[in-house]
Amino acid sequence: MLEQEIFRVTDPGWIRDLARAHPWATLISHTPDRGLVVSHLPVLVDDSRQDTVLLGHLARTDARKHELGSHDVVVVLQGPHGYLSPVWYGETPHVPTWNFTVLHVHGRPEVLDPADTYDVLSATVDHFEDRFPEPWRLARVESHAHRIAAAVTGFRLPATKVTAKAKLSQDEREEVVVRLAKALESGRPYASPELARAMRDIRRKP
Repeated sequence: MLEQEIFRVTDPGWIRDLARAHPWATLISHTPDRGLVVSHLPVLVDDSRQDTVLLGHLARTDARKHELGSHDVVVVLQGPHGYLSPVWYGETPHVPTWNFTVLHVHGRPEVLDPADTYDVLSATVDHFEDRFPEPWRLARVESHAHRIAAAVTGFRLPATKVTAKAKLSQDEREEVVVRLAKALESGRPYASPELARAMRDIRRKP
């Protein structure tokens, strides 16, 4: 990923917040026999650690294809993103562009035993269910869940490298960003209120 200083993010809080809010991830491995292997899965931030550590799980067959634990991988997390029309700038010259937030987490996964794998599955359910007034818990189907968990491989990924990028029009004047954000909140094609919030928030950071 091209790293430009103006778009680089190093704030650990921002990184964790993006991972928590956008947990649907892409896991990429390069294996000797299969070459590139790509899977999609939910991941969690391990809040028991001060550094960046992700928790996740894969079907055991997919974990074998990745040769999970035998080499480094990259996990990609995509935050708010969207298309910006030149019309929205209210001035020329401008061309179409794409604003985005993204996080790359590098490291070697640690394969978990069955008990810890089950804990990751339970924590994953809790993460998503906690938004409901009456959250559903894995314990409600515990025996069935344990049978399913036998076909799952959990992992912990301590980050050896984290690259975070927020391309959110930081190179534009304040009044231009305001116009872009209003366009993204207008309900017109390509509207994205979440992206508009991210563009405003990044300018407030020191």
